[in-house]
Amino acid sequence: MPEDADDALAWETTASDVAYTCPGFDIVRDEVVLPDGTESDYDYLDDDPAVVVLPFTPDGDVVVIEEWRQAVKRVNRGLPAGGVETDDADLTAAARRELEEETGYEADSLHALTTVEPANGISNAVHHLFVAEGCTPTGERDLDFNESIRVAETTPDALRDAVREGACRDGRTALALLYYEAFEA
Repeated sequence: MPEDADDALAWETTASDVAYTCPGFDIVRDEVVLPDGTESDYDYLDDDPAVVVLPFTPDGDVVVIEEWRQAVKRVNRGLPAGGVETDDADLTAAARRELEEETGYEADSLHALTTVEPANGISNAVHHLFVAEGCTPTGERDLDFNESIRVAETTPDALRDAVREGACRDGRTALALLYYEAFEA
């Protein structure tokens, strides 16, 4: 039972099924009863947990990726990120794997930054944010068939400026950088 199931705002789910499935996610349709007794349906994106890595080089630069994002039809500057896989021993292992696969960089150390639900009005996605330090290009990239990625380094100040000016519109990147600067730096 969900932790808030007894809250007066909770919706009761009476039925649930997958309305659409594709590689990467499903669309789930729940039949629900609202707090006032109204019966309705609610569709949402069912997404696997993901890790997002804020990687710093020994010189303090940030390793970023530039990746084509079909949904917005442009190249997006952001942080390495990806889904947690069944053979990942834990979330830290998933973060290390995604960092190396997407960038070829390996980290001396990694620690958890925070966990967020980036779009919980339309998705059950959970993103686990990590900070990686001492990152050097000593690993091997292993991109998925549908990833088109360029790797670059930038300063934290330049990345923050890009977020502020709207040149970096990736929400995961903005949140990870600003959270880090507000609570960790």
